[in-house]
Amino acid sequence: MAIIDKNIDEVPKWYALHVYSGYENVAKQNLEVTIEKFGLQNRIFDIVIPMEDVLVEKRGKKVLVPKKTMPGYMLVKMMYGDDIWHAITNTQYVNSFVGPRGRPSPITDEEARRMGVDGVKNEVKIELDVKVGDMVEIVDGSLASFVGTVKAVDTANQKVTVLVEMFGRASEVELGFNQIRVGNN
Repeated sequence: MAIIDKNIDEVPKWYALHVYSGYENVAKQNLEVTIEKFGLQNRIFDIVIPMEDVLVEKRGKKVLVPKKTMPGYMLVKMMYGDDIWHAITNTQYVNSFVGPRGRPSPITDEEARRMGVDGVKNEVKIELDVKVGDMVEIVDGSLASFVGTVKAVDTANQKVTVLVEMFGRASEVELGFNQIRVGNN
């Protein structure tokens, strides 16, 4: 039973859906069932739960962990028409489209790229529990295996300034979070 509407978009666009937080994966699976049930494969092309890989230190090792960047939301690339609105909003765990009065408002291609969809991946973010005064070991670069003390932390740019002793004097070195390992104080 295919849904047909004469007022559909001619070009697929990205739309944001508000879904139950914590149930994004279930909402995606339910929407895939809806697409199959109503024969919408030629109108709905992609469903994405925005994710990013975060580098987290666990037991002294750095591990990549996927993390939702927009909990409670998922993105759908489709050719929208009023006929599709009911099928999608009646899908279990989907609340509504993001837009005025629950009506869809497409997001721009630039917004989609910033969210890591449309084939463009965002950079890996690193979560590192480091603060001024911590001892760190440099694990990458020309100073690998040197140990130093953190003088400044720039979380936004994922950089630290470390005081390293070289040739009998302390020198400041700016390093990325991926270049250090936090030691025991």
